[in-house]
Formats: sequence, C-alpha cells, structure tokens
Amino acid sequence: MRIWLATSLLAALVTAQALGAVTREERGNLVLENIPASDPALAERLWPWQQSRGARLLDWLPDGSLLIATRFGDTEQIHRVAHPLGAREQLTFGREPVTVARAPGNEVAKGFVFLSDREGNENAQLFFFSLADRRTQLLTDGHSLHGNPVWAHDGRRVAFHGNARDGVSQDIYVVDVTSGAQPRLVVAANRDMWLPLAWSPDDGQLLLQKYVSVNESHLFVAEVATGRLTAVEAGEQKVGIRSARFAPDGHGIWLVSDRGGEFAQLRFVDPASGEARVVTDHIPWDIEEFDLSRDGRYLAWVANIDGTSRLTVIDQALRLELSPPQVPAGQITDLRFDPGGTRLAFAVETPQSPRDVYVYELPRNELVRWTESEVGPIDRSKLVTAELVRYPTWDRAGRERRMIPAFVYRPRSPGPHPVLIDIHGGPEAQARPRFDAFLQFVVNELGYTVVTPNVRGSSGYGRTWLDLDNGRQREDAVRDIGSLLVWIGLQGDLDRRRVVVRGGSYGGYMALASLVHYGDRLAGGISVVGISNFVTFLRNTAGYRQDLRRAEYGDERDPGMRRFLEDISPLTRARAIRSPLLVVQGLNDPRVPASESGQIVAAVRANGGEAWYLAARDEGHGFRRKPNRDVYDQTVAQFLAHLAPLR
Repeated sequence: MRIWLATSLLAALVTAQALGAVTREERGNLVLENIPASDPALAERLWPWQQSRGARLLDWLPDGSLLIATRFGDTEQIHRVAHPLGAREQLTFGREPVTVARAPGNEVAKGFVFLSDREGNENAQLFFFSLADRRTQLLTDGHSLHGNPVWAHDGRRVAFHGNARDGVSQDIYVVDVTSGAQPRLVVAANRDMWLPLAWSPDDGQLLLQKYVSVNESHLFVAEVATGRLTAVEAGEQKVGIRSARFAPDGHGIWLVSDRGGEFAQLRFVDPASGEARVVTDHIPWDIEEFDLSRDGRYLAWVANIDGTSRLTVIDQALRLELSPPQVPAGQITDLRFDPGGTRLAFAVETPQSPRDVYVYELPRNELVRWTESEVGPIDRSKLVTAELVRYPTWDRAGRERRMIPAFVYRPRSPGPHPVLIDIHGGPEAQARPRFDAFLQFVVNELGYTVVTPNVRGSSGYGRTWLDLDNGRQREDAVRDIGSLLVWIGLQGDLDRRRVVVRGGSYGGYMALASLVHYGDRLAGGISVVGISNFVTFLRNTAGYRQDLRRAEYGDERDPGMRRFLEDISPLTRARAIRSPLLVVQGLNDPRVPASESGQIVAAVRANGGEAWYLAARDEGHGFRRKPNRDVYDQTVAQFLAHLAPLR
C-alpha cells in the first residue's frame, strides 16, 4: 500500500510539473518545490525565536527525582532532575524523539520504560532503560504499534496495547521486564482499540478502555491470568471516557466521563455495592485529568475552564479543599503524585512562558518550581498574551445567535494588521492559550494578529458542541470560518484584505475548504498534513485508524456517504482555489498519508494556481526534528511575509 501511495504521489507531481514549471530542491531529507530562495534578513530575525524549549513532565522515579522530556539537540529526550531547579541529566540519546516514559513505584526493576517510533511512522516500540548500567532493552517486536504502558504495583510487569497480532486490532499485553520473557497476550481485540488504564491494588486485574470515538468508550475489568472481561457501568447510552483507575483500597473505580451530562465529570463507582456519585457536578466544564495519592488521601483534578486550566486538590481525610499557591494561569498537564503521596507534580505553560514542571508540596502548602525553561535570546517583555473573544456565527442556538470562542494574539503596534487564522486539528481538539514561539514571532516580527478559533466540533464546550459537525454537518464548521471573516472585517485594527488561513491535519482540511468557499476573502492558505479528499483519506489511512475515523467522518463504503464526502472534499473543488497555497507534509505520516498533500498540490498547479510544497522523508504527522522544524518555520514565515509585506 505504501509503495502504491508513493508511486501515485510521484505520478501526480510529475503531471503537475509537466503542466507548468516546478522548481525542486532537495536538502538531505527535505524536499522543497516552488519555494523561493530564503530571505537572509528574514531568517536572521526568525533565528532567536527558534531557540526556545520547554520541559514536559513524564513521571516520578522511586527515589523522588523526576523524569522530564526536553530538547538539547535535534529531538526531545529523557532527562532526570534530582531536585528543584537542578541540572537536567540526559539519560536517552536516541535519534528519534521520546514520546512517553513511565517509572514503577518501587526499586525492583531499577529503571523505567519509554516509547519511541521511527521517523514519525507512529509504530512506537516499548523499551526498558536500566538506571544501573544505562542500557536500553527493546521489549516489543520492533515494527508494530504499541502504547499506554502501565506499571503493576509489583514493579516488574508492564501492561500495554499493541497491534502485532494482525496490524489492526489493539490488543492488551503484559511483559515482565525483569525476566527477559516475551510479552504475553491478555486480551485479544476484534479490530478494536483497547487501552490499559490501571492495575488493581493486588495486581490481579487490569482496568481497560475500549475506545470507539471521542463520544463513545466502554470500561472493562480484565482478569490478568485469564483475560476474562467484566463490563463497568454497561448501558445503552454512548459515553465518552477520558481516564479511569482503581480506588487504592480496591473497592470501586474513579473515572472521568460525560455520562448523563454535557461535560466530562469526575465520578466514583463501586460495581459491587452499586454506589455511583459525581464528585465535580458543581463545575460546568470538562475535567481533563485527575490523580490519586497511593493511600487515597489526596485527590487532584484539572478542570478546563473556557480553555484555561484550574487545579483542585482535596484532602479526603479532612474533607478539605487545598489551595495550591500561585499556580500560573495557563494550561496544566500531566498530574503525578509521587510514590509517597505527599507531592503532586505537574507541568504548566502560558502564552508568555514555555512549559515547565512544578511540584506542590502538600504538607507545607508550597508550590516549588523544578525546571526553568529557556525562551531563547529574546526579550520576554515582547511576548503577548491571549485574549478570549466570542464572535457570532451564521446560525442560532435556540433564540440566541450561536457564538464561537476564539483566542486572539495582537501586536502592540497600531493597526490595521494582517491576520493569520490558525485552525486546530482533531477535529475533537481545542485551541488553548499555550506557549508558541513561532506564533509570537508572527505577531512581533511580521505584524500579524493571530486568531485561533474553536469552531463547532471542538472539545471543551460540551457534548452538544462536539457533535455539531458530525456526519453531514461537516461544512457547518467551515461556515464558522466564514463568520469569522465577517467579524474580522468589523474590527478596526484588523486588515480584512490580508487574511491567511492555516491548519494542520483536520485543520488542514479546514484551511483548504476555507480557500474553496472564501478564496475571494483570503490572501492565501497553509495546509499542514491536511486532508484533501475524505474518501481517499479513509481508504489510505493506517488500517488501525480507519474505523476510528469513520466514526467521526462517515463510512465511505456506503454509496450515499461516499458521494457526500466526495462532494465536500477540497480536491473535488480545487478549481476554486486561486489564492497562493503552501502545503507541508511528513512522508511517513500514517494518519494523513502523503498522497493527500500530493493530490491537492497537483490539482492546484494543474489549474494554474500557486502552490509551494515542503516535505520531509524522516517525519510523520508533523515535524518533530529541530532542523526540519526550523526550515518549516522559515518557509511559513516567508510565505506570510510574501502575502503581507511589512509596511
């Protein structure tokens, strides 16, 4: 299949070249087509903004130190931090970035496991890193997809999911990292995605999630010895589940789900007694994640309040809500109680500060910063914050005009400013006020105002909002961009004649569709690993993803749905794309295959349009290596400067 896709992509681009002059340059693993020579002055201005880095929390080690991911070279690797603001000791030195690392709660194994794929293909392998001798051991087959490692309490075994059996089904495996034995199949899926969430306190059971879509998951308890499954809270209602784990005493399960309501709430259920209660029903927003201390005394959760995170910590013994002091207002991720249960680690980022790791010392009610990441050689005072706005869209919710939330990043200089509309992927994702050094460059150096909308179908605003773009309502989300263009035209500090749209993955589809429908109001568009035709996308995406995506977009094997998907696909209406287009693609992308980018580039060029094309042979669903990312940033900066030269 991959050979066929590569051949088709090459044929499409060759056809486009035959129809018009195409300049092509290869720089190592990068391919650049119709991209003008870089502007040295622009590259020099961009360089300082490309030197920032953040720290991603991975896990606690049993000795009380922290594992973090950060980048000192080309890719993110695992580092150990022994104490607050201590040196970041690099542990892994792979060519590929590390995505996940998990450590046991005791010293039995004397190491940790981590995941890493090859050149963006997302077929992550599970490795064990020995802290005793710094050696890395491959635990999986070397070529299939694996994920979600969860340590047993014995400190020897790790549960994970993988598709080694048939390439599609996400089965549940357990491996003993101390024995040298091969992973053992515990639960065989039937073309489904199963995820291990937690071990029971006695390590005899596993809590498993059968994931169907963002709106539908099923929770099961599996006997580790036999694989026998028991459903938890079974019923006819479709329920979205975020996370779950056993209560520390083994009596009951804590979980985050949207059962019976609009938002994902923290619940406690005890299948044996029938007890079920909602803990966070006083919060009319999604609970994003939670954690429990090992003894169950402390409970922590993060709520997503209109895009900004709010941390809550409960002392369940005293029935007291604690107040972590001076947590930065931004996005909080990766809650982790330490093995002792008295320290809570998490990561925080804001639009004006990179992601860093903090630890809340509960007995002392003190927040301690553990890492201080670098923004690079730029003046921090230049960094702008995000303004939350809502603009009216084209339809109504009841009697009221429906309003679309968006975050706006404005230059401090007087306008009117050109505008970059930056659309998130998913579609079940959410634009959040995060640190993005390139976005700050676009605002500070290129003079653009950046708008990141949460059109219908985004997460974070309730189940009804999430469902508004399903099935044949797909283009309703595109109409939300049309309404944003109307709003931009009414703002005195924005230049409606110089608006560019950018998006990645599903956001790439949105960017292309916006160019189709509103090309007369857009100066240009950028599609990063974007979907150009839903039918070819569903046919060619990795086999283990096809049913997951059909649940969101529709089943292309149904003739009626196939006609609909073909009709709304940007490739079908490529003649309408007259504004300049930049397309970016990782050639190893298993989610949105490179053929999606190749065919839209070929179609636009065949129609006489301007299409820049940047591809990387060693990347997948986005650019993760710094040298590639730097060229991506330079290309986007050049494209934006080309469309809206500084006045």
